[in-house]
Amino acid sequence: MDWMVETADRRADPRTLWPEVRSIILLGVNYGPTTDPLATLSQKDRGSISIYARNRDYHDVIKGKLKEIAGFLAAKASSDVKVFVDTAPVMEKPLAEAAGLGFQGKHTVIVSRDFGNWLFLGAIFTTAELPVDEPEQNHCGSCRRCLDVCPTNAFPAPFQLDARRCISYLTIEHKGHIPEELRPGIGNRIFGCDDCLAVCPWNKFAKASREAKLMQREDLAALPLAELARLDDPNFRTRFSGTPIKRTGRDRFIRNVLVAIGNSGDAALADEAVRLLDDPSPLVRAMAIWAIGRLMPRETVASLSTGRFERESEEDVRNEWNRVLSVREGAAA
Repeated sequence: MDWMVETADRRADPRTLWPEVRSIILLGVNYGPTTDPLATLSQKDRGSISIYARNRDYHDVIKGKLKEIAGFLAAKASSDVKVFVDTAPVMEKPLAEAAGLGFQGKHTVIVSRDFGNWLFLGAIFTTAELPVDEPEQNHCGSCRRCLDVCPTNAFPAPFQLDARRCISYLTIEHKGHIPEELRPGIGNRIFGCDDCLAVCPWNKFAKASREAKLMQREDLAALPLAELARLDDPNFRTRFSGTPIKRTGRDRFIRNVLVAIGNSGDAALADEAVRLLDDPSPLVRAMAIWAIGRLMPRETVASLSTGRFERESEEDVRNEWNRVLSVREGAAA
């Protein structure tokens, strides 16, 4: 995520982004779920997708709402306006805290005392001089639920997130091979992770979203891994059109699916991984190797490597074969 370093100066001061700005209005849109976000984690033959991604891309939904409000403000206050939805170097969470929307929890996400931590944030920059709201105070207390529940130990300390270990980062933003030691902790999470959000005690005040475009689509709640593993690029684009999932691309998504297959413990899914050993994508091939190494006997894995290892040109994929075969050999001994 080098872009965060590259835009640090602009994030530090909104006037660097737009010198004319005099006030910032932070708005939250509730996307509270109607069901338990963690319920799908026990369905090992299914893929779990983060609540926020189970419908329309929130960027599109919220930007339209912001433009409507900003247009009204511009007309009433005779001011210039700009709107931002997580697509520019804007420090939305500290600004939301300063605006009184909520407080940053120990998991670094904004927590509202009215809506829990199920909020999308959007910002309206304006040249109008507006009254300043009182900032919200932190109400985490001694609670550590969000820190302790993380499957990959991505929180080195309260209010600190190591993105390199975060499942949301690894399954959405990370473009390369997922580190081997983190794969088991990912479980069947194939796009994002809701664990630290779902356990926050402030969610007892949360309300289900009333925005139809953000309500969970049932067909995205618990997707069969065997079905997902068969998606080619056109079918992937069609299946997830209009959702945030589409932006990962087919190869990264299938990489995630194969991690989930490897974690499933379901030998019946091994055939899906075998079929992907010859996929054009090195990302997919490497994770297919890891998955079969978790689900099949060493003799079978060794047989499958014959020929494929010799003609493999990608070093990372060859290394995956070597790791899987050496681990199996050690286990057999």
